[in-house]
Amino acid sequence: MEGVSIVTATYCERENIGPLVERLRRALADLEHEVIVVDDSSPDGTYEEALKHADRVILLERAGQTKSLVEGIKAARYEVVVTMDADLENPPELVPALLRAFDELGCDVLVASRIALPRVSERLASLTLGKLVGVRDFFSNFRVYRRSLFESHDVKLGETFGGELLVYAWLRGFRLGEVVYE
Repeated sequence: MEGVSIVTATYCERENIGPLVERLRRALADLEHEVIVVDDSSPDGTYEEALKHADRVILLERAGQTKSLVEGIKAARYEVVVTMDADLENPPELVPALLRAFDELGCDVLVASRIALPRVSERLASLTLGKLVGVRDFFSNFRVYRRSLFESHDVKLGETFGGELLVYAWLRGFRLGEVVYE
């Protein structure tokens, strides 16, 4: 792998950006990488804080998480892109293991699924849509993508918290894989 782009969509995550990027840099010290923050016009100074830490920062206005992720994937320099939440719910230290699994499984999209889903809406979506596409955590945005497969995708369904990307991949016959973590 020549390198990896990490994309995080943010809204009011000023306090988390520095620790997130620092932990990513440590976890990926042996791999060429870039960190892209796509900020959705946070009023708390997330954009300005991201400029201090990330390699690239994209500012959008009222785009939502799904569109922000797509824009970050399209802006990525590397073919392999990891998306993750900025709130540190997704452990940056797991990224190297996800990249190994992505290579070993030969997927186009790899989903890092949580063992326990905290919200009822997540559990319901995973029991229905997740079962359909073959993942247990449908709304997990801790994923690995092949950038080129999403270069021409534009968000069509509005805000689906990343769910549209899994459905798009499934409908196109992309190879979906999954890693479960606690």
